[in-house]
Amino acid sequence: MSFRDNPFGEIRVPLVWTAGVALIVAVVVAAALLLGDRRETFRNEAYGVTREVSDAVSAPVTGVVSAPLHWLGSLSGAVGDYFFAVSENRRLRQQLEAAAALEQEVLSLRDLNERYSDLLGLRTNPPIPMVSARVVADARGPFANTRLANAGSERNIRIGNPVMSEHGLVGRVVGVTRGASRILMLTDIASRTPVMVDRTNARAILTGDGGPNPKLDYLRGQDPVKAGDRIVTSGDGGLMPRGLPVGVAVRGVDGAWRVVLSAESGAVDYVRVLLFEDFAQLVDQEALNAPSEPPANNTLPAVGVTSPPPPPAPAPTPTPTPTTRVPVQKAPAPRAPAPKAPTPKSPAQKAPAQTAPVAETPPPPALEPVF
Repeated sequence: MSFRDNPFGEIRVPLVWTAGVALIVAVVVAAALLLGDRRETFRNEAYGVTREVSDAVSAPVTGVVSAPLHWLGSLSGAVGDYFFAVSENRRLRQQLEAAAALEQEVLSLRDLNERYSDLLGLRTNPPIPMVSARVVADARGPFANTRLANAGSERNIRIGNPVMSEHGLVGRVVGVTRGASRILMLTDIASRTPVMVDRTNARAILTGDGGPNPKLDYLRGQDPVKAGDRIVTSGDGGLMPRGLPVGVAVRGVDGAWRVVLSAESGAVDYVRVLLFEDFAQLVDQEALNAPSEPPANNTLPAVGVTSPPPPPAPAPTPTPTPTTRVPVQKAPAPRAPAPKAPTPKSPAQKAPAQTAPVAETPPPPALEPVF
């Protein structure tokens, strides 16, 4: 096969010339870099034409030569990402699952923290001591509904103490032992709680029947309750303090008034036991039995009350009281001898015993008639 029959013979000459030119350029650039990389060329006085020419030539040539290297680097990175995409995807999936589990844990802790805050922020007016407890058991049946809390007589819990959640009244304590107490829920068939309508103050008895919404029995008055009225404890009988939130009144399907309990709006897991015994503990006994101070002496006496008499003044030396002659008209009666003037008395003898500081008018002096 001759040279002319070779299909690559026509591009052989241009390739040879291109390779030669590239070799020459590479030699020139190498020589320029060697000449321009001398230490003395970094001094200002030695930076001459040679250094300028070498920098002008090497800048574009270096950029052209380095471009394929950058392309090869990018290509190798893309190929590596492609081959390692499966393992990377698997690692990202594991991180996503861990983040989802952590998110659920954070939401659960946030909800628990909010419930703790609401429960600890529970207040009554007047203030009543409270004990926090956690519900550890739940006894449910067709009619019975009780809970078991992990606090008992060691924390001064007594039978009859009201129990509340962060939403409202739950029930009352019906049994106590050391370390545990049993709570009778408002929905239990044995539960009877005195309540009242907050809007009209109408009294009623909240009666449990085993369902979720206990009944309002023994209502009195003309339209004592309406749908949506707020129901609270009345405090009648001294069983519970007044004003504890119970729920909202609704009309049942049987036509009876029932109560949607506020405590049913959330899980009853944590409760507060009110250490309420009777209304006497809500009164400050020390302030009530403290002796009161007598009234001040400078206060005015009441009307109709006689003040004590003042101390008697010392008796002065008695002096004769001069008689005063007052001219009177002559009478046709015969002249008679003038009577003697009465013996003067001292002011101490004249002053009778006084029972009130009221000034008395002194008696008029004795008059001697003149004819």
